[in-house]
Amino acid sequence: MPDQSPAHPYDRPTDPAKRHSATLTDGPDRAPARAMLKAIGFTDDDLARPLIGVATTWIETMPCNYNQRRLAEFVKEGIRAAGGTPMEFNTISISDGVTMGTEGMKTSLISREVVADSIELTARGHLFDGLVCLVGCDKTIPGAAMALARLDIPGLVLYNGTIYPGVYKGQNADIVTVFEAVGAYRAGTITLDELYAIESAACPGPGACGGQYTANTMSTVLEFIGLSPAGLNGIPAEDPQKNEAARRSGELVMQLVRDDIRPGSVVTRAALENGIAAVSATGGSTNGVLHLLAIAHEFGLPLSIDEFATIAERTPIVADMKPGGRFSAAEMYDAGGVALVMRELLKRDLVHAGERNVDGRTMAEIAAAVVETPGQEVVRPIERPLKPTGGLTILRGSLAPEGCVVKLAGHERRQHRGPARVFESEEACFEAVKARRIEPGDVIVIRYEGPAGGPGMREMLGVTAALVGEGLGESVALLTDGRFSGGTHGLMIGHVAPEAALGGPIAVVRDGDPIVIDVDRHTLDIDVPTDEIARRLAAWSPPPPRYTSGVMAKYAALVSSASQGAVTTGSRMAEQLGRR
Repeated sequence: MPDQSPAHPYDRPTDPAKRHSATLTDGPDRAPARAMLKAIGFTDDDLARPLIGVATTWIETMPCNYNQRRLAEFVKEGIRAAGGTPMEFNTISISDGVTMGTEGMKTSLISREVVADSIELTARGHLFDGLVCLVGCDKTIPGAAMALARLDIPGLVLYNGTIYPGVYKGQNADIVTVFEAVGAYRAGTITLDELYAIESAACPGPGACGGQYTANTMSTVLEFIGLSPAGLNGIPAEDPQKNEAARRSGELVMQLVRDDIRPGSVVTRAALENGIAAVSATGGSTNGVLHLLAIAHEFGLPLSIDEFATIAERTPIVADMKPGGRFSAAEMYDAGGVALVMRELLKRDLVHAGERNVDGRTMAEIAAAVVETPGQEVVRPIERPLKPTGGLTILRGSLAPEGCVVKLAGHERRQHRGPARVFESEEACFEAVKARRIEPGDVIVIRYEGPAGGPGMREMLGVTAALVGEGLGESVALLTDGRFSGGTHGLMIGHVAPEAALGGPIAVVRDGDPIVIDVDRHTLDIDVPTDEIARRLAAWSPPPPRYTSGVMAKYAALVSSASQGAVTTGSRMAEQLGRR
C-alpha cells in the first residue's frame, strides 16, 4: 500500500504571502530559528503563516500611549483570524508634555529617528511579511510612517486615540489649559489652589493630547495620506470602539500582505499634498511641516517647505479646533470624524480625490460615506469657513534664508515690528517671562535650540503658554530656531533656518535690533544693513557642542536643517559619507 502518513513538516509548501519570512522559517536549515521560536509557544502551524510585526510604543511615562498593550491584543486577534501570525515588539516614546521646559525635551524630536530606526531594524532583522504600528505621542506617528517608507513592506499605522477632555468649572480643559494656568498663576490672576485644581482635572485618562495639537494633527495627516485606515484613528482612546478598530487593523494588514500592497504605492506626491491640506484646513500643528518633509524624504518624494505656503494659501480653515478654535479631537469624532474635512475640501477640488487609503477606498469614497452628526459645529461648510486661508504659512527673508514656519489660526496680527530681546536658551527666556521682564511690542528671539544646536529642537510651549497666561500673547512676537507645540497660539515663528548653531543669521541678532514680520508678504527680516550682518557673521564662531558623546552628539552631527525635515538620513549624513 502507498504510504498514507502526512507529509513531514519540512516538506510543507511555502505560503506565497511569506515573501520575506520564508527565509527565516522554512526548510531543514532553519531548524535552529524554529527551535528558538517554539520555546516561546509558536507552533509549526504558526510558523507556516505570514509573520506580521506588531510594533507598539507603549510606555509608562505618559497617558498618550498607555492603552497600547490592550490594543495590541486586539490587533493580534485580527491577524490570527485572517491567517497570519503576529509577533509583538516595542519601541520608545518621549512625552513632550511631561518633558516640556526641561533638558529632557531635547530628546523628543530625536526620538522620532530612534522610533523609525528601531521599527526598521526589528522588521528587517526578523523578516516580517507585514507590519502594524501602534502609535500615540507626537513623534511616534511620523516615526512609524518613516519606518514603513524605508521598509516598503505591506503595513499600516493605527493611532491609539485622543484623550477625552477634562472638566474644570464646567469647561473643557486639557494639557494646554494647565500650561497657560502656570502663566496665569505667575501673573497673579489665579491662586495656587486653582492651579492645582486645574492640574488635577485636565487629563482624565489615557490618550494623546486632546486638541488639534501635534499628535492629532499627525493622526489626521496619516488618514489623508492613506497610511492609516480611514475613520479608525479618530476613535478616542477610551471609546469601546477602539478595540474593534484594532482588530480590524489586524485583519486589514493581512489583506495588504496577500495582495502585496506596499506603502510606496499608497503614499504618492499627491497624497502628501492631501496631508498638507489636512494640516491647513484643521489649523493643525506647525510640526506637521517638519514631519511631512521627513516622511517625503523617506519615501523619496520631492517636497519643499515653500509648498506648504502654496497649499495653505488656497485651503480654508474649516475645522473649529483647539488651540485656535473651540473643540477637541474627541468632539471631532463625535461630529463625524475627519472625513467631514475631506468632504468639504473635495467640494473645491482641494484634495486629490483618487488617492487611495490602505483600506482600499479613494478619498472621494471615504468622504461620500461619512455620517455627519446633525447640528455639529466642529466642521464648517467650506462656503462658510472660519478663515479663507490655511492655518500656517512659510516666511523667508534676511533672518530666515531657508525659511521658517508661522502658525495662523485666524486672529493673529499679520505684521509686527519691534526690538529684539535675545536669549541663548529656552530656560533664559522663561526666567525673563516669569520675572515680568518682557514688554509689549518685544520680539523674543530664542536661539541655539535648533536640530543640531539644541540638539533636538525643543518645543517652546512653556514659554508661549506663560506669555499667553500673563496677557502678552497678543502684543509680543517670538521667533526661534526651535519648535512650537501644536498647542501654541499667538504670533510665534519657529523652525528658523539656517539655525544659529550652523551659522544662520539668527546667530548674530543683538538686543534692540529691529525685527520686521510681514505675514502677507511672507517675510521675516532684520532691519540692519546687509554689510553689518555680513561683518557680524564673519566674526561669529560656533559655540562648543552641548554634548560630546552618546545619542545626542550623534544626532547633532547628522541631523539636517529643519527646512529639510530635520532627518538624520539627509544631506549632512551624505556629507559625512562623502568625506570617507
